[in-house]
Amino acid sequence: MTTAAPARLEALRRAADRARLAPSIHNTQPWRFAIGPDGLELYSDAERRLHVIDPLGRQLLLSCGCALLNARASLAADGYDAQVERFPDESRPDLLARITLGSEYGDRPPLSALDAAIPQRHTNRRQFADEPVPTQLIQTLIDAATAEQAVLLAVTSPEHRAVVAELVREANRIEEADPAYRMELATWTTDDLRRRDGVPASAVPYGHRPGDSDLPIRDFDPRGMGWLPGDPESDRNQCLLLLASTGNDRASWLRAGEGLERVLLAATRAAYAVSPFSQIVEVAQTNRRLCQDLELDVYPQLLLRLGRAPAASAVPRRPLEEMLTETT
Repeated sequence: MTTAAPARLEALRRAADRARLAPSIHNTQPWRFAIGPDGLELYSDAERRLHVIDPLGRQLLLSCGCALLNARASLAADGYDAQVERFPDESRPDLLARITLGSEYGDRPPLSALDAAIPQRHTNRRQFADEPVPTQLIQTLIDAATAEQAVLLAVTSPEHRAVVAELVREANRIEEADPAYRMELATWTTDDLRRRDGVPASAVPYGHRPGDSDLPIRDFDPRGMGWLPGDPESDRNQCLLLLASTGNDRASWLRAGEGLERVLLAATRAAYAVSPFSQIVEVAQTNRRLCQDLELDVYPQLLLRLGRAPAASAVPRRPLEEMLTETT
C-alpha cells in the first residue's frame, strides 16, 4: 500500500470539505467520504434518505451528485487531473464514486473556475426581482448542464408556464394532505440554532402559505418560525428552468446532480439566485402530466426558478469529521 503525498492528501481533504457544502434535499446532507491512498470515495448515507418524498432515493442521488461536482471543482482548482469512476463496485451500492488523482495540470480546466462559488452558493427562498434574465446567461447554464450529460430546458411559452404553475400547486396540495409528508417535513425543519442539518428558520419565509402564490415554493414554516420576510410571491412569469436527464436510473440521477450543481455554481458566479421546486417531480401524477403536456422526451428531475434576489444566508453544515474517514 502506498501513502498519499502530503500535498495530494491535503487536496483530497479540501475536496471533501468542499463536497459537504453541496445542496441537498431538506439539507439532509446524505453523504459520507473516505480518503485512502488511491483517492477520495463518495458514499450515500441511507439513514438520511427521506422515505416519504424520496422512496427510490432519486433525490438522495441528485444531492450526492452535487457533492461530487464540488469535489471535482475543488481538485481542478488545486491543479489536479481528477479521474472519476462512478459506481465502481456493484457489490457496494452505497459507493457512488471513486476519485483518483492523475498528474497536475499545466493550465487549470474550466471546472476550476467554479470552485470559488461553492461557499457563496445558497438556496434562495426570498422574493425575486421582476426583471428578465439575460438570454446569454440561460444559454451558459444550459451548456453547464450539457457538460455533465444532463439536460436543462427553459420553460418559455405561456401555455407551458401555465401548466407548470398548475402542476406545482397540485403537487403541493397532494403532499400537504399526507400526514406522513407533514411529519417528515417537520422532522427536517428546525429553529434549533445548535442543529447542523435540516432547513433552519433563518432560510424560510415567515408565515408563508403555498396557496398564496401563483407558483408556490414549499412551505417550510408550518409553526410560524420563519425569519425571512413573508410570501416570496413567485409566479409563472419568472425565469423557469427544468433540469432533466436522458435516463431514469441511479447513474442518470447521480449525473443529473452533477449537472445541477454545475448550473447552480455558474448562476452564483453570475450573481443570480436559484430556488428549487421539487414537488412537481416528487408526485407521480404531476410528474406524468408534466411529461405529457410539455411533450418531453427526457426525464424531469427538478424545476428551478432563476433571478435576482437579496442574498440568502448559509444553512448549517455538519462538521467534516462526522462524515470523513481516512485510511492513508
